[in-house]
Amino acid sequence: MVVGDVVTDVVAVHAGELAVGSDTDARITVTGGGSAANTAAWLANLGVDVTLVGVVGDDDAGAARLAELRTAGVRCAVRVVPGATTGSIVVLSGGGDRTMLADRGANALLRADDVGPVVTGAALVHVSGYTLFDPATRPAGIAALGAAAAAGATASVDAASAAPLRAVGGSAFLEWTRAAHVLFANVDEARALLGVPPPAPDPGARHLAATFGGEVVLKHGAAGAVWSDGADVIAVPAAPAEAVDPTGAGDAFAAGYLAARLAGARPAEALQAGAKHGARAVSRVGARP
Repeated sequence: MVVGDVVTDVVAVHAGELAVGSDTDARITVTGGGSAANTAAWLANLGVDVTLVGVVGDDDAGAARLAELRTAGVRCAVRVVPGATTGSIVVLSGGGDRTMLADRGANALLRADDVGPVVTGAALVHVSGYTLFDPATRPAGIAALGAAAAAGATASVDAASAAPLRAVGGSAFLEWTRAAHVLFANVDEARALLGVPPPAPDPGARHLAATFGGEVVLKHGAAGAVWSDGADVIAVPAAPAEAVDPTGAGDAFAAGYLAARLAGARPAEALQAGAKHGARAVSRVGARP
C-alpha cells in the first residue's frame, strides 16, 4: 500500500542554463506524476500487488491519471472529490537536476479515514513525505504509518524534498514518522532531517539511522547508495545510466528496494535493485516506468 499524491507532471527538459526573463528551448511532456503514484506504478511494474491511496478531482486530469495507474496494474483506492482540481506540477529538468513548481490541488484533501480500510492485509505501507509536510494531510500519513506498525506490516517513508523538510523541521518530521521502520532520503534531505546546513559534510547513513531509530537508505545519486541500521553500513555503486531526466528517480529507487526486500532480499541486494531501477528512471523523460 502506498499513500500520497497523484498529480499531472508537465516536464520541461532543457539543455544548459535557463534564460531567466527570456526564452529557453525545451522538450515538454505531459504525464502522470506524484511521488506516491510513481512509487506505486514502479512497484506494479516489478510485479508487486500494490494499492494506492490518494485523492483526485472529478476533472479530466483525474480521470486520466486513474486510467494510467490502473493500466499499469495499480489498484486505486483513490477518492474522487466533486469540484476539486487534480494536483499538477511543472518540472524544470536540466538533465542532472530538476526544480518543481507544485499545485497540490485535491491531494490536500486526503484524510485519515481514507487510509484505515486499506491497511488490513498489507505487508508494507509506504508513505510519501509530501503527505506529512501539509498540516491538512499529515494526520493521514501518521495514521497510515501507525496502522501499519499496529498490524505488523513494514512501514516505510520517503523524506521527499529538502526545502519542505527545512520548513517543517527535521525533528518534527522524525517525530511524525516514529512508527516507520525504513526511511529513504538523499543527502540534502538527510541534512535537513538532522538540522545540518546544506554546505556541511555528508551526515552519514549511520548517524541518520541512529537518529531515526530504524533502517535508513541514503541515496547519493551518481555516487550510489548506502544502507544502515545504526550499527552496520552497506554501500553500493550507482547503476550505469545516461541521465536524461531525474524526475521520479527516487521513487523508482524506493520501489526497486522495497520490492526486493518484500521478496526476501538482504539490504545489499535490495540496494542494487534500487540502483538498477533508479537508473531506468533517469534514462527517460517522466517519472513512470
